[in-house]
Amino acid sequence: MESGLGAPVDSGAALAVAGRVVLRQREEARLLRGHCWVFSNEVARTEGEPPPGSLVEVARADGRPLGLGLYNPASLIAVRLMAAPGEAVDGVLIVSRLRHAQILRRRIYPDLGSLRVVHGESDGLPGLIVDKYEDCLVVQTLSLGMDKLLGVICDALEEVYHPRAILERNESHLREREGLPQRRSVLRGDAPARVVIQESDLRFEVDLESGQKTGFYFDQRENRLSLRRFVSGARVLDAYCQDGGFGLHAARAGASAVVGLDIAQDAVDRARRNAALNGLEGICRFECADALPAFEALHVDRERFDVIILDPPSFTRTRKNVPAAKRGYEEVNRRALRLLRRGGILATASCSFHITDETFMECVVEAAFRCERKLVLLEWRSQAPDHPILPSMPETRYLKLGIFHVE
Repeated sequence: MESGLGAPVDSGAALAVAGRVVLRQREEARLLRGHCWVFSNEVARTEGEPPPGSLVEVARADGRPLGLGLYNPASLIAVRLMAAPGEAVDGVLIVSRLRHAQILRRRIYPDLGSLRVVHGESDGLPGLIVDKYEDCLVVQTLSLGMDKLLGVICDALEEVYHPRAILERNESHLREREGLPQRRSVLRGDAPARVVIQESDLRFEVDLESGQKTGFYFDQRENRLSLRRFVSGARVLDAYCQDGGFGLHAARAGASAVVGLDIAQDAVDRARRNAALNGLEGICRFECADALPAFEALHVDRERFDVIILDPPSFTRTRKNVPAAKRGYEEVNRRALRLLRRGGILATASCSFHITDETFMECVVEAAFRCERKLVLLEWRSQAPDHPILPSMPETRYLKLGIFHVE
């Protein structure tokens, strides 16, 4: 199978080391502590002529080897470390990493059939995302080197999981930074258009070909469950509701009414189908609307809610846009707080790595100050554990969600 740029990789052969990347003086400390990325401004020189996407050795300034990684001279991330010096990078290595990731998931979620089974660098497979939907796998290759290994990856996934089908949903903006095209296709097997998955006592219909990201947001799983304790008898507003995850959990946990808003009509259609699938259509109402104008209209109509959930898309993809993103988070939280009854619950999330926990908290506090509301933090949460975090690599921790009591 050919994938990405350049020739396909033989799944039975180890990648040859095509060159060497030598770091500048004193640039190795972060890598020695477990970070996986070599940034382009940390490179002193490249020896040989390694082609983009090839395997290279990474060495300290004094020549001592640090490891082997996948090379892309056109990216800000020049090398993504993948193996120790002298280790073979081949299908055997990928199978081994997949099995280690599988063992971890079985320990965390022994009974789940649908979850994230590979989370990139955290599972030793930089630039690779794999989500499992019952007997189907959906893959994203977010780096050039990993994209060139797509055929090897599919072989390894078939050996470990024996899936009915493997699909690629390679439509992420991260691929643009690697010089990769957007793609969506069935790579192996016979893929159904939709799969029904189980989350706690709810079922969700997942559109594998056109749903959000790879089809569903597994990273908010634990946060959806945590919010259940706050919603009994409540009138709930689920903004940026996507497939209805938070709202349907609230309805199942005893909310008296749920209003879900999303700007994408296809997401609203999926949310409505999911409500019907679970017999909750009498409690849930999902509408296609842009959140901020909808908040304003609800405020004018004097609508009020006991619980408000905010799970917007990322407001920034780069560090330079953080100031604008902060203003965006402050505004959406401010407008939402105007709709929240005294003594209500605000659950508010950010999925941008560039917005730190401290920065996001500042945004919410500023929004409350502008509304003359008092916040009490009840929970501060992150992504579900099938999206594991490398403490040595802050980029692997991106999701934060605060649950606040608001007076």
